[in-house]
Amino acid sequence: MIVTLDRFAELVTREQFRLAEACLLIAEDEYPDIDIPACIAQLDAMAATIRGRLAADAFPEQKVVALNRHLFNELGFRGNTDAYYDPRNSYLNEVLERRIGIPITLSIVYLEVGRRVGLPLQGVSFPGHFLVKLRVQRGQLVLDPFKGGEPRSESELRSRLEQVLTKRETGRLDLDRYLEPATSREIVTRVLRNLKGIYLKLGKLEQALAVMHRMLLIMPESAEELRDRGLIYAELEAFRAAAADLQNYLRRRPDAPDASEIHAKLVEAKAAAARLQ
Repeated sequence: MIVTLDRFAELVTREQFRLAEACLLIAEDEYPDIDIPACIAQLDAMAATIRGRLAADAFPEQKVVALNRHLFNELGFRGNTDAYYDPRNSYLNEVLERRIGIPITLSIVYLEVGRRVGLPLQGVSFPGHFLVKLRVQRGQLVLDPFKGGEPRSESELRSRLEQVLTKRETGRLDLDRYLEPATSREIVTRVLRNLKGIYLKLGKLEQALAVMHRMLLIMPESAEELRDRGLIYAELEAFRAAAADLQNYLRRRPDAPDASEIHAKLVEAKAAAARLQ
């Protein structure tokens, strides 16, 4: 089966799009035979089970308890602490099948099932650890699907920030700034960034390149992603494609700190392409 990016490209050009569908389309690169409707049906079935247990007038907090019980206690979804950087943790179809993942993919399952049971959940692109929040009468609940949907206190969140931010940044810490809701576009971008980093670390350049193609569809304005793709093309000896990307990067960022370095790479790529003619 030949994987095309047409559906993904069409989907992410919309102002609003379905998060689960976009994440499942990402998986087509590694799983070209993925049955996307069947994966969506799994999310629907989880939600249907939870709805069948809820009173019509259930409070949001009661829905959260039911959601946590079903996903984490009964179905056994959990965080993968043993093989955190396994690429499978970033593919939603694998997370649904294996019931194991990383914070962002477990949060996507949590968001999708929760919304189907009437919970207006929002993703939170918290530094170093994706979370989910829910506005309630007395403020908001910040929930951690990587830890069974447990609520996180303000002190816990501030402590986590202090672990990932510099002292200068934490000195003027505004917690609310880091709890802003993430859009579907931002969530998908973070999934792709995770995959890109994992594949580069593993030296799997062709897989990283496939991820970068999707990254530039959802972030076409990103000169840095264009540069990175050009460098990967060069590593893969696709010199014409490398030259095109690197040249476009320099056009967009002529004063970039790495402009001289990238210009040298561009000259090398053009020379290599010319030798292949």
